[in-house]
Amino acid sequence: MLVKLKKRKIKKKEIEEWLLKALEVLGLESIEISVYITDDQEIRELNKTYRGKDKSTDVLSFPLDETFDGYRILGDIVISQDTAERQAKELGHSLKNEVKRLLIHGLVHLLGYDHEKGGEEERKFRELEEKILSKL
Repeated sequence: MLVKLKKRKIKKKEIEEWLLKALEVLGLESIEISVYITDDQEIRELNKTYRGKDKSTDVLSFPLDETFDGYRILGDIVISQDTAERQAKELGHSLKNEVKRLLIHGLVHLLGYDHEKGGEEERKFRELEEKILSKL
């Protein structure tokens, strides 16, 4: 697990603990994931480059899902702390809770689920997201 922090209001250790617990809830072992906490400017550049959307966003997931040396490499999760702070304030909860929610949201995307498809796929996505969050 690789966690890199450009913005540092959330501790690296907390992010690692949340991910490890989430993987435990899912019964997944030998998993590699990278997480990067950044700012609105950088996530906007990534969103424009990889999704064609010239705006900042809260979380991006970059699935890889390859196996190497006995490890399943799921991919990368990028979170904008700037957006997370605004959303936490709007929703009336802490930055930690918002980053945790975004982290799990990104993880569910790395597992191959996509809420943007709607219908049954969105239901499965939300169900899995809630299952994990309820254990954190």
